[in-house]
Amino acid sequence: MRAIRLLEPRKFPELCEIPEPTPGPSQILVKMTAAGLCHSDIAVMDFYAEALNYKLPMTLGHECAGTIVDAGAGVKSRVNIGENVLIYGPWGCGHCRACAEGYENYCENATAENITPPGLGHDGGCAEYFLVDDPRFCIPMGDLDPVAAVPLTDAGLTPYHAIQLSKAKLEANSVAVVMGVGGLGHLGIQMIKQMTPATVVAVDISDDHLALAAKVGADVCLQSNAAAVDAVKDLTHGQGADVVFDFVGAQPTIDLGAQMLKMRGDWTIVGIGGGSATVGFGQTPYECRVTSPYWGTRADLIDVVGMADKLSIHTETFNLSDGVEAYHKLHDGTVMGRAVLVP
Repeated sequence: MRAIRLLEPRKFPELCEIPEPTPGPSQILVKMTAAGLCHSDIAVMDFYAEALNYKLPMTLGHECAGTIVDAGAGVKSRVNIGENVLIYGPWGCGHCRACAEGYENYCENATAENITPPGLGHDGGCAEYFLVDDPRFCIPMGDLDPVAAVPLTDAGLTPYHAIQLSKAKLEANSVAVVMGVGGLGHLGIQMIKQMTPATVVAVDISDDHLALAAKVGADVCLQSNAAAVDAVKDLTHGQGADVVFDFVGAQPTIDLGAQMLKMRGDWTIVGIGGGSATVGFGQTPYECRVTSPYWGTRADLIDVVGMADKLSIHTETFNLSDGVEAYHKLHDGTVMGRAVLVP
């Protein structure tokens, strides 16, 4: 079968021919119908594959949608062959305290037991077929379009979880800043508007991305520069935003976000752009809360699937044979919304 594989660190992946996988005990074989591409994949190429000693070659892709076509011993009776599913990505051991509470995204045994998300440590879904380690990671998606639905597994799940953490602060007359209107940000804007009465301020360096932000419901759109800080302060009568969601995480956005936040506000740094926040007395507003959430829970993903019909999910589709080109476009920042491979 064809697969987009990372062969060496610090290089772009390649389209390869590899054997079709066979499900072992407890595993499910999924025929891929869509795979989303993420900036995390770029970070894997640039840094994490080498820093975390990923075993290469590795098939990329942690946003996965497909059809169950086979299952291994012990689980065949627990799955529905032919069912269309989305794959929950942050796999956990299933038996530690965090997993028992539903937070498999924060599994306490993942490192010790070498449990990694697909495409972020072991073979992912940028291929024609994909192995899932347990039926619980398969979330039914009904008759949703897989191309539109597959970004929900990360680009939808991650902002949803982040918004839930700060939902109590997004009351009437509140202001939420969304920094970075890419795959996550354009869905984050819509989710804030669906879930809260907050005014949403979108911040990005790209006019095209800001146009997308306005299209999906942002109330105010600002170029990502020092003037954006003044604009947020003017909008909030000098107080600052109640919540700042940084879906970039690069040093320039972190530096701006720190200046936009009000006292007792939430500063949520989701993006993995390599920036560092300076936190402490006199460095951040009084009693602000700084968090760096990771993905979300399976329950969160079920909720996100349930609100899919209320979201406008912008995608740019590529054939699997064009997957390497898609990664180049993602790297260059020219993808609008989410890039999706269709095997």
